[in-house]
This record gives sequence, C-alpha cells and structure tokens, in this order.
Amino acid sequence: MSKKYIIQNSPFVVPTTDGKLIEEHFGNATDKNSKVSIAHMVAPAGWSEPFQTPEFEEYTYIIKGKKQFNIDGDIVVLEEGQSIKIEKNVRVQYSNPFTEPCEYLAICLPAFSIDLVNREEV
Repeated sequence: MSKKYIIQNSPFVVPTTDGKLIEEHFGNATDKNSKVSIAHMVAPAGWSEPFQTPEFEEYTYIIKGKKQFNIDGDIVVLEEGQSIKIEKNVRVQYSNPFTEPCEYLAICLPAFSIDLVNREEV
C-alpha cells in the first residue's frame, strides 16, 4: 500500500540573479505538478521585478516584513499576517522597496511556469 502523502524535505531552489530566494515545494520544477505551485520566498530589501501579466491566479501570504504590489496602478502594501489573491491576466509589479527582507509564501493556480508570466521589458 502506498502512502497517501508526500513530505517535501528538499524543495527546488530556483536560480535567480536578483538576490531573491525561491524554494518551490510543489509544482512544475519539483514534482511535475502543473495544477498548483507552492513556493517559499524571501525578497531582499530594495528588490523589484518588472511588470508582468501572469496567466495564473497568485495567492501571497506574508510571513515576515512587507511586500508592495502595483496592481493595474493600485499600490497595495501587505504586512506580516496579511494575504492577497491576484486574478490571472492582471498586470502587476512585485517589489520590496523597504529596508527589511520580506518572507512570504506564493501559491499559483495553475502552477508557475515562466511561459505563463509575460514579463515586460525594462
């Protein structure tokens, strides 16, 4: 009889060039799950990404620090203990313009794939 659960002890660490830590626990890179991805992330102080229009819903839960979202021109700042759901096909920019790192969980439905991000050129 096979087990009805999986314990993830070695998430896939996504290579980055901007100092952001991305540890995918479940998703395309770890267990080939294209339905959902769950990642633990740490965005360093001063970090930002270009605007993008993801083809997936993204849920973010802030563990520690603050994270800024520019969602179709609305500036939203989340703090520890807060969460947000951003619909798919919405133009958004993620950043941490603050002085402390931001630790958070990100859940994407369907799973994160670079092909579904649609990042704008800077």
